[in-house]
Amino acid sequence: MAEARRFVPVSEWTDRRQRRGLAGERAALGYLVACGWQVEAHRFRIGRHDLDLIVRRGRLVAFVEVKTRRSLRCGSALESVSALKRRLIERVALGWRLRHGRAGDEYRFDLVAVSDRGRGRYEVEHVADAWRLTWSPC
Repeated sequence: MAEARRFVPVSEWTDRRQRRGLAGERAALGYLVACGWQVEAHRFRIGRHDLDLIVRRGRLVAFVEVKTRRSLRCGSALESVSALKRRLIERVALGWRLRHGRAGDEYRFDLVAVSDRGRGRYEVEHVADAWRLTWSPC
Protein backbone atom coordinates (compact mmCIF):
# COMPACT_ATOMS: atom_id res chain seq x y z
CA MET A 1 0.00 0.00 0.00
CA ALA A 2 1.25 3.47 -0.84
CA GLU A 3 2.48 5.55 2.04
CA ALA A 4 0.41 8.65 2.77
CA ARG A 5 2.15 11.99 2.30
CA ARG A 6 2.60 14.04 5.42
CA PHE A 7 1.19 17.56 5.47
CA VAL A 8 4.01 20.08 5.77
CA PRO A 9 3.01 23.60 6.90
CA VAL A 10 4.32 26.49 4.82
CA SER A 11 6.38 27.65 7.80
CA GLU A 12 8.44 24.45 7.46
CA TRP A 13 9.09 24.72 3.70
CA THR A 14 12.83 24.89 3.10
CA ASP A 15 12.91 25.49 -0.67
CA ARG A 16 12.78 29.25 -1.21
CA ARG A 17 11.51 28.72 -4.79
CA GLN A 18 8.36 27.07 -3.38
CA ARG A 19 7.93 29.94 -0.92
CA ARG A 20 8.38 32.48 -3.72
CA GLY A 21 5.84 30.61 -5.85
CA LEU A 22 3.27 30.66 -3.06
CA ALA A 23 3.89 34.37 -2.47
CA GLY A 24 3.39 34.98 -6.19
CA GLU A 25 0.15 33.00 -6.15
CA ARG A 26 -1.07 35.11 -3.23
CA ALA A 27 -0.17 38.32 -5.08
CA ALA A 28 -2.01 37.06 -8.18
CA LEU A 29 -4.97 36.07 -6.04
CA GLY A 30 -5.15 39.54 -4.49
CA TYR A 31 -4.93 41.15 -7.91
CA LEU A 32 -7.67 38.98 -9.43
CA VAL A 33 -10.01 39.48 -6.46
CA ALA A 34 -9.46 43.24 -6.72
CA CYS A 35 -10.45 42.96 -10.40
CA GLY A 36 -13.79 41.37 -9.45
CA TRP A 37 -13.02 37.65 -9.74
CA GLN A 38 -14.25 35.13 -7.17
CA VAL A 39 -11.93 32.31 -6.16
CA GLU A 40 -13.27 28.84 -6.90
CA ALA A 41 -10.09 26.95 -5.99
CA HIS A 42 -6.43 27.44 -5.13
CA ARG A 43 -4.00 24.65 -5.99
CA PHE A 44 -6.67 22.25 -7.24
CA ARG A 45 -4.93 18.90 -7.64
CA ILE A 46 -5.56 15.73 -9.60
CA GLY A 47 -2.82 13.19 -9.10
CA ARG A 48 0.58 14.85 -9.37
CA HIS A 49 -0.65 17.87 -11.31
CA ASP A 50 -2.43 20.99 -10.15
CA LEU A 51 -4.02 24.23 -11.24
CA ASP A 52 -2.69 27.28 -9.44
CA LEU A 53 -5.97 29.22 -9.39
CA ILE A 54 -9.49 28.78 -10.65
CA VAL A 55 -11.49 32.00 -10.63
CA ARG A 56 -15.00 32.95 -11.70
CA ARG A 57 -16.73 36.11 -12.84
CA GLY A 58 -20.37 35.33 -13.57
CA ARG A 59 -20.48 32.41 -16.03
CA LEU A 60 -16.83 32.84 -17.06
CA VAL A 61 -14.37 30.49 -15.37
CA ALA A 62 -10.63 31.08 -15.81
CA PHE A 63 -8.03 28.41 -15.14
CA VAL A 64 -5.00 30.47 -14.14
CA GLU A 65 -1.34 29.46 -14.26
CA VAL A 66 0.81 31.74 -12.10
CA LYS A 67 4.52 32.17 -12.80
CA THR A 68 6.70 34.13 -10.39
CA ARG A 69 10.15 35.44 -11.28
CA ARG A 70 12.78 37.60 -9.63
CA SER A 71 14.67 38.29 -12.86
CA LEU A 72 14.60 37.56 -16.58
CA ARG A 73 17.81 35.50 -16.42
CA CYS A 74 15.90 32.26 -17.15
CA GLY A 75 13.42 33.90 -19.50
CA SER A 76 10.17 35.67 -18.81
CA ALA A 77 7.40 34.06 -16.85
CA LEU A 78 5.18 34.23 -19.91
CA GLU A 79 7.66 32.21 -21.98
CA SER A 80 7.98 29.47 -19.38
CA VAL A 81 4.66 27.70 -19.99
CA SER A 82 5.56 24.97 -22.46
CA ALA A 83 3.18 23.04 -24.69
CA LEU A 84 3.49 20.07 -22.33
CA LYS A 85 2.62 22.24 -19.32
CA ARG A 86 -0.40 23.64 -21.16
CA ARG A 87 -1.65 20.11 -21.95
CA LEU A 88 -1.26 19.07 -18.30
CA ILE A 89 -3.16 22.17 -17.16
CA GLU A 90 -5.90 21.39 -19.70
CA ARG A 91 -6.28 17.85 -18.33
CA VAL A 92 -6.63 19.05 -14.74
CA ALA A 93 -9.05 21.76 -15.91
CA LEU A 94 -11.21 19.09 -17.54
CA GLY A 95 -11.24 17.16 -14.25
CA TRP A 96 -12.33 20.29 -12.36
CA ARG A 97 -14.99 21.00 -14.99
CA LEU A 98 -16.43 17.48 -14.71
CA ARG A 99 -16.58 17.71 -10.90
CA HIS A 100 -17.55 21.34 -10.33
CA GLY A 101 -18.59 22.92 -13.63
CA ARG A 102 -22.06 24.35 -14.08
CA ALA A 103 -24.33 24.28 -17.09
CA GLY A 104 -23.76 27.39 -19.19
CA ASP A 105 -20.25 28.08 -17.89
CA GLU A 106 -17.65 29.40 -20.31
CA TYR A 107 -13.98 28.50 -19.82
CA ARG A 108 -10.63 29.99 -20.68
CA PHE A 109 -6.96 29.66 -19.75
CA ASP A 110 -5.20 32.69 -18.30
CA LEU A 111 -1.62 33.34 -17.33
CA VAL A 112 -0.48 35.65 -14.56
CA ALA A 113 3.17 36.70 -14.47
CA VAL A 114 4.33 37.99 -11.10
CA SER A 115 7.61 39.89 -10.80
CA ASP A 116 9.04 39.73 -7.29
CA ARG A 117 10.61 43.14 -6.66
CA GLY A 118 11.69 42.28 -3.11
CA ARG A 119 10.50 43.48 0.28
CA GLY A 120 6.98 42.23 -0.39
CA ARG A 121 6.51 44.27 -3.59
CA TYR A 122 5.15 42.56 -6.69
CA GLU A 123 4.23 43.55 -10.22
CA VAL A 124 1.40 41.55 -11.76
CA GLU A 125 0.74 41.07 -15.47
CA HIS A 126 -2.50 39.26 -16.40
CA VAL A 127 -2.76 37.66 -19.84
CA ALA A 128 -6.41 36.81 -20.37
CA ASP A 129 -7.21 33.93 -22.73
CA ALA A 130 -3.50 33.08 -22.99
CA TRP A 131 -4.13 29.92 -25.02
CA ARG A 132 -6.92 27.74 -26.35
CA LEU A 133 -7.57 24.03 -25.87
CA THR A 134 -5.30 21.92 -28.04
CA TRP A 135 -7.72 18.97 -27.91
CA SER A 136 -11.45 18.50 -27.78
CA PRO A 137 -12.94 17.35 -24.44
CA CYS A 138 -15.71 15.50 -26.30
